[in-house]
Amino acid sequence: MLDKTVALVTGSSRGIGKAIALKFAREGMAVVLTARHEKDLQKVAREIIDEGGTKTLIIPADLKKESDIIKLADEVIKQWGRIDVLVNNAGVGYLKPFLELKMEEFQEMLDLNIRAVFALTQQVLPHMIERKTGTIINIASLAGKNGFKSGTGYGASKWALRGFAQSLMLEVREHDIRVVTIFPGSVQSDFGSGESPTGTLSKNKMQPGDIAETAFMAFLMPVRTMVSEIDMRPTNPSKN
Repeated sequence: MLDKTVALVTGSSRGIGKAIALKFAREGMAVVLTARHEKDLQKVAREIIDEGGTKTLIIPADLKKESDIIKLADEVIKQWGRIDVLVNNAGVGYLKPFLELKMEEFQEMLDLNIRAVFALTQQVLPHMIERKTGTIINIASLAGKNGFKSGTGYGASKWALRGFAQSLMLEVREHDIRVVTIFPGSVQSDFGSGESPTGTLSKNKMQPGDIAETAFMAFLMPVRTMVSEIDMRPTNPSKN
């Protein structure tokens, strides 16, 4: 039964993170919502309640701050005693030509897209190892596999995430812990603080809910089975 499953979803106030939180809650999981702004998280929590979802826990946190990361993990364990699923989703992207990319923008991408993932996973993993079970789902990007113009800084952070995830998977699988990394292509949503919304809604572009469905399906795999990497692309990107 999933009603005893605790999922911590970072960046869950909007976009892919919000969609994953809503999906997991619909399926009966107890969801921990975290992002910087509590008001945005409260809106998501209300949506979960309105849809008949299970209990939620709201913990505002700035994942660029290690102290917030430590407090986040500690508070979840204090309140609910376990973390069964960690979704490392929070991220930011500044997509611009290399010579126009400011060093502070590059540093912000590194801090949130890889350093925060590293730090939060270090806080959560010991509890999973102790219980000999757990699933870590990383939301990466196809930019972590393929270079593209104006993607030097963002791509570097996502390539780093892939390397981290692959190595971690090899370390923790012996504890029956799964590491799944999803690599979406273009998704119609607000993305980070560094890029504006993608524009008008198109039914042919991937939606945040598509990534949420994939994350849930990966979790539902038999515990003896792990899909370590999943690439996602629009079926027909040229179709309007």
